[in-house]
Amino acid sequence: MQGTTFSRRDMLRAGGALTVGAAFGEPLKAAAAEPDDASARPESWLDPAMPGVTHRMVETNGIRLHVAEQGEGPLVILCHGFPECWYSWRHQLPALAKAGFRAVAPDLRGYGRSDRPEGVEKYTILDNIGDIVGLVDALGARQAVIAGHDIGAAIAWQSALLRPDRFRAVIALSPPFRSRGFGDLGPPTTLMPRNENAVFYQLFFQTPEAEAALGRDIRRVFRSQFVSLSGDRPPSAGGGFAAGMVPRKGALLPEPPSLPSWITEADIDVYVAEFSRSGFRGALSWWRNIDRGWELMAPFTGAAVSVPALYMAGDRDFVAAVYAPDIAKQSALVPKLRPAIMLPGCGHWTQQERAPEVSTAMIDFVRSL
Repeated sequence: MQGTTFSRRDMLRAGGALTVGAAFGEPLKAAAAEPDDASARPESWLDPAMPGVTHRMVETNGIRLHVAEQGEGPLVILCHGFPECWYSWRHQLPALAKAGFRAVAPDLRGYGRSDRPEGVEKYTILDNIGDIVGLVDALGARQAVIAGHDIGAAIAWQSALLRPDRFRAVIALSPPFRSRGFGDLGPPTTLMPRNENAVFYQLFFQTPEAEAALGRDIRRVFRSQFVSLSGDRPPSAGGGFAAGMVPRKGALLPEPPSLPSWITEADIDVYVAEFSRSGFRGALSWWRNIDRGWELMAPFTGAAVSVPALYMAGDRDFVAAVYAPDIAKQSALVPKLRPAIMLPGCGHWTQQERAPEVSTAMIDFVRSL
């Protein structure tokens, strides 16, 4: 993988042949639905589908974030991954609340009900970190434990690195800690592999084709990704992004025959409704800023995370497989890292696939602080 180089023009051409399903799925009603018109949004509302969860809009870093929160006590902020939303933490919100913590899961900028700035340049990792620092202030807290999955883990790691005064500990699911957020070896896109049959998934997400492909049939996208990237996919099944590679031809996300036991059609309804509302442009803008984020993080090359840290991943997670070398060496830059927890048979959707184990590990870690 390392050492492969190509131009941005090549990168943009790479996704052209990729395809995904057809007709747009009919939007379905999500839990805690509220007006799409920003001027009509209430400041807070209860979630009829999740008793105890309160939703509200919070001003931070010049934008408004939607957050779901539950419980009272020390603050734990939960940052979701791509392409998800606050709902990916639906199991941890009540578990943390019951354990005596205030759990808050925002929709990141560009997702769900949160604001979606127009300019693509408004989606760097520093913008996300600024949002979460401002969220701690807006919630009236001095400090928080920050947790994240997928891109949320990258945000959590770097938030803890840059602001240990505000984030007293970090929990990361799936991606390990990487210096500068994206590694030290050079502009990330110049190191990502491609060949005549496939292209690295992060390159595909930067193309115009990605937005069109993901938006054609949102229900199929979510049904497929939750199966094909999970630990429940059959060993011979396609669509698992082996080594992080996306095929140039054929179905990007094939239609699965059924869902695994940890996710239901009602859960899919929520994701369909959220992305029918927001689209994928804001979510994909993170990937379009990878090189820019790497440049902005240059002053922190080789800097160590000074706060206590917990890392968890599934042993069938394609991201953990791609970044296995970084997992092996991350303790050198995270001196207070607890022993890694690798979940047998678990794929990419860590806190959803293994909700009880993840919730228990998170609670035990935060209590130990």
